[in-house]
Amino acid sequence: MDASFSRRKLLTPTELRSLTERSDLHGALQMASHVGAILIVGYLHALAMGTGWVWVTGFALGVLLNFLYAAQHELSHATVFRTRKLNEVFGRIIGFIQVFPRDYDQIMHFAHHQYTQDWERDGELVREPYTLTTYLLWLSGITYWRNRVFGVVRRARGVIVEPFIRPEEEAKVIRESRIHLGLYALIAVVSVVTGSWAALTFWLIPMVLTKPVHQLQNTIEHLGLSHENDILENTRSTRTNAIFRWLCWQMPYHTAHHTFPAVPFWKLRELNDRIEDKAGEVHRMGWIEFQIEVIRKLMAKDESQYPINEVWIVPTTGGRTRRVPAE
Repeated sequence: MDASFSRRKLLTPTELRSLTERSDLHGALQMASHVGAILIVGYLHALAMGTGWVWVTGFALGVLLNFLYAAQHELSHATVFRTRKLNEVFGRIIGFIQVFPRDYDQIMHFAHHQYTQDWERDGELVREPYTLTTYLLWLSGITYWRNRVFGVVRRARGVIVEPFIRPEEEAKVIRESRIHLGLYALIAVVSVVTGSWAALTFWLIPMVLTKPVHQLQNTIEHLGLSHENDILENTRSTRTNAIFRWLCWQMPYHTAHHTFPAVPFWKLRELNDRIEDKAGEVHRMGWIEFQIEVIRKLMAKDESQYPINEVWIVPTTGGRTRRVPAE
């Protein structure tokens, strides 16, 4: 079954129109709750300075900051707010915080959706197959941050090597990278002049140190699945609880999101239920369950040695049921 076949038979046009309706209110509530949590924990982090509690508040702050990328992701899809300009404005602000410029991220992510699991064209799969070592380095955040920082610097120098960036997009990507670097440099200068450690204490250090928690979600979504053009076979959802679904902006319903990317985050659970009602249970694993299994598999052999068009990381209790929607 190819991806278009899967989508065509899962929802009626009327159902799709209803599910793709945006809402400024829902977007504002989610954004306010996430940003509000960051501000509250940031305040507690300031109070905890000089005590052992600083490790707890720093961890919580870093996790909240890292998962703010889920907001950037949805803002790139313009599904957070009904007012399109709000999606762009908030996307640029959060992209700056994430050291992940909005225009570049959007171009890369749209290539990921258009060519999911295609080794040559998927914007988020332009890498060498994992070995155990390279996977653990990515999971730790070491190579993640190396790629993010060096990538912004390289693109600011006008060097574009990403195959998913079209020639007509290069100028805005380069300009965006230069603006980001200039603003980061300004923050550094102001910090030195004022003797302030705030940028490190409340932003960079917590975010860098807790990146492995965010990587639990980033790595589970497609690794170990088929590279065929079938969303129901090349994308995985996450088994988790309501708190983490809020933190991830409902992205644990990842198969539903990939099947119909225009559906806002707050309607993904309903979409997921409709998909599973028609096509059977989607691929789903828990974060820790997945990590144990992928590390076990990579200890045996490298990713390149596993079948490219088969699912090779599945729950230890077995896979899921799949049925084809009737004509």
